[in-house]
Amino acid sequence: MKNITLGWIGILVILAACNNATNKNVAMENDVTATKGTYAYDANFLKKHTGKVIELSNEDSTAKVLLSADYQGRVMTSTATGDSGTSFGWLNYDLIAAPIKKKQFNPVGGEERFWMGPEGGQYSLYFNAGDSFNIAHWQVPSFIDTKTYLVTQSDKTAATFTKKTTIVNFSGTSFDVAIQRKIQLLSKDQLAAKLKITIPAGIKFVGFETDNSVTNAGSNDWTKEKGLLSIWLLGMFTPSENTVVIIPFYPMPNARSFITDNYFGAIPQERLLVNDSVLYFTCDGKFRSKIGLSPVIAKPIAASYDFKKNVLTIIIPQVDKNAAYVNSKWEMQQQPYKGDVINAYNDGPLADGTQMGPFYEVESSSPALALKKGETSFYKQTTCHFQGEYSTLKQFAKQLLGVELDTIKK
Repeated sequence: MKNITLGWIGILVILAACNNATNKNVAMENDVTATKGTYAYDANFLKKHTGKVIELSNEDSTAKVLLSADYQGRVMTSTATGDSGTSFGWLNYDLIAAPIKKKQFNPVGGEERFWMGPEGGQYSLYFNAGDSFNIAHWQVPSFIDTKTYLVTQSDKTAATFTKKTTIVNFSGTSFDVAIQRKIQLLSKDQLAAKLKITIPAGIKFVGFETDNSVTNAGSNDWTKEKGLLSIWLLGMFTPSENTVVIIPFYPMPNARSFITDNYFGAIPQERLLVNDSVLYFTCDGKFRSKIGLSPVIAKPIAASYDFKKNVLTIIIPQVDKNAAYVNSKWEMQQQPYKGDVINAYNDGPLADGTQMGPFYEVESSSPALALKKGETSFYKQTTCHFQGEYSTLKQFAKQLLGVELDTIKK
């Protein structure tokens, strides 16, 4: 009887070993067969080369969102059609896999990252006192670049990250900051409510909302005279030669004066078209340029359309036209609180021929945070992607943005 029992144990051990080997082979096969550009490829890559990765998923696993604690609770990528579907976030594979991080900035990618402003000016967080406002002196603070955030909550559809840090601006003001960032995957009903529109049955989608909070954890109030901070959210996406950023705005007689288009020099006319209530900005990753909209004219919506992959991306920021916004231009500023609420950036070669991407960004900012000690400010943003038949997306874009995709395509 003892020999029979031992025999069965041996068989079970062998079967378990075979099963484990099979599972490993399947995992290896998935790693090998996943096509670059798909969600599965990026998920496998990030799980291999980074530490804490969290996946949010709906019930049928078609809508997925991938988060990273290594990169400050960043939304790295998402998909609307499961593992084999398009991966919407731009990733810098070489940099993520590199054993040594860069000192100045690590553009690892991700379709929504948490940063803080202002970038330039006398209250900048990215330049040291006395430095010139140029790329050689630009330095991204480590708490939004290389530091890991703590995961304080995680389930199938949401995760929360936290971080405490101290920041010193260009003028020498010190800020003790407590950051909390919650990312939630949105259901169809939740997303439709955010967009205030019915999502057609034939459209595949993924949407997520981030709820970002900053607390003044120091012993002094934050004042305009010493510089204020802002929550700054940036989404990095993969460009194509047929990608256009679309930003509607409120029509005004002098609306053009509330659009900044010279962050990095003049933008060629064929790359930026501004009419009375919407702008179109070419984002092909081939010409470094940036635009921004003042809260005076900005609507709480920005978008892009990739005519090559047939993907409509919608960003829903919060906009307060009566609030002060930090100015991020790389110069000593006459009006440090007359900044933008919505920005878009197209990557391109630098003067020396090198390039970070290519990628393009759609960005938004909170109002300037004039927080008393112990006070907290919140800022939310929704990001979503839609795929489907062009005719359906064309009508959907018309309802959401008031634009004709056929006209833009031409």
